[in-house]
Amino acid sequence: MPRPPLDGLIDDLYYLEGTPPYARLTLPPMPGALLIVNLGEPFRIRGGTDVETAEYADGCVVTTPTRAFEFGYPLRTRSVGAHVKPWGVAPFLPMPAAELCDRPVTLEQVWGRPAVAGLRDRLAAADGPHEMLTVLENELVRRLRETTGLGLVRHTSSVIAATTGAVAIGDLTTAAGVSSTHLAQRFKELVGVTPKRLARTHRFAATVFAIDPAGPVDWGDLAGGAGYFDQAHFGHEFRAFTGLTPTRYVEVRRRFLREHPGHVLDGWSLPAD
Repeated sequence: MPRPPLDGLIDDLYYLEGTPPYARLTLPPMPGALLIVNLGEPFRIRGGTDVETAEYADGCVVTTPTRAFEFGYPLRTRSVGAHVKPWGVAPFLPMPAAELCDRPVTLEQVWGRPAVAGLRDRLAAADGPHEMLTVLENELVRRLRETTGLGLVRHTSSVIAATTGAVAIGDLTTAAGVSSTHLAQRFKELVGVTPKRLARTHRFAATVFAIDPAGPVDWGDLAGGAGYFDQAHFGHEFRAFTGLTPTRYVEVRRRFLREHPGHVLDGWSLPAD
């Protein structure tokens, strides 16, 4: 967990090393952003079936996505990174988050080649994972900047998260004392998506985490409990977010559990092979 003031922007800092469970993993949309500093061989990302795969050598930044990403890993991977709250990436970006929506960029494009090269050198020279995370934390603290509208977006996003997306956006604008247009613009600048889209993602994520792939699933109860109109609406959202039907999604999750029981990446990532 990062120290203040980063704890209001970042969920956690992590170190990842080893052999991926699959050469390619699909990550469904999540209500959050991701920052990766790569220390191993390049990895590849494809942001949808209609997007070409791109290679990332130094790392990448992914703002709150609206569709699944496919990550292609080398035989062994090594990186440090941060799981970032939806609004948390904005203070580290030189551009509006909307410009990065579903378009991961290299870390060099965000911070510049000399800065990223220096950071990777310091990480490589660090004495173990704990010191590496401290190096990353210090870099993020150093780069933290004032961001207009962050308080508004942070508060509103927190309400959306607390209700798992089941809140009327009109009520949020009224409570904040701003117009719906102003709120949407701020969200696109700092999160990359509108409040309505973020609420959809929170609802989907909460629904997915409520699924126990090891047991039977009552899709009707699950859809109704999550606030979907009916199972057809529920199925449409699943396909929009993952490219899979709900039943196929569970089959893939069960494959992961069967082939890699207890793996650290199980729970959100899906085999893409």
